[in-house]
Formats: sequence, C-alpha cells, structure tokens
Amino acid sequence: MSMFAAAIIGVVVTMAMALLRALMGPTIYDRILAVNTFGTVTVLAISIFGFLMGRPEFLDIALIYALINFAGTIAVLKFLRYGDLGRASAEPDEDI
Repeated sequence: MSMFAAAIIGVVVTMAMALLRALMGPTIYDRILAVNTFGTVTVLAISIFGFLMGRPEFLDIALIYALINFAGTIAVLKFLRYGDLGRASAEPDEDI
C-alpha cells in the first residue's frame, strides 16, 4: 500500500505545483499550460483512484475528462489567437 500512497502524494504535489504556476504566470501561455497540466494530472488521479477502489469504469470517466481538457485548451488558445471561436465573418476572405 505504500507504493500507492507515494503515487497519490506525487500526484497531489504535482497538482499543487501546476496550480501555483497557473496563479503566478508570468504570461498567459504559462497559465494555459499549467491549467492543461493540472487537467492531465487530474486524469491520472481519477485513474489511480479508480484502480485503488476496484472500479474500472473510472477509466472511462478519466478518458472523457481528458478529451474535454484537450478541447478546452484548444478553444482557449484559438480564442486568444483569433479573438473568437469560429464565428463566420461578415466578409469572405479575398485570398481564396
């Protein structure tokens, strides 16, 4: 059981460090990366918890959370780059 305790402690420490980086910055991209890391470590925590409790269906929940985390990160980065999330512009591009 000590190996599982070490894994849980490692995950909690990693989550705390990612949260600290998300709060401190210094740039918006550092914060986005930290939030993405926090989400990835949360997937790992859900998986470990499911393994310890003998509930393999928690892996399905972890996979869904990973997909939501990935899509959310892409959406935030697209919003920061273009200023919207894909709204059709009033004028079509003339370059095409």
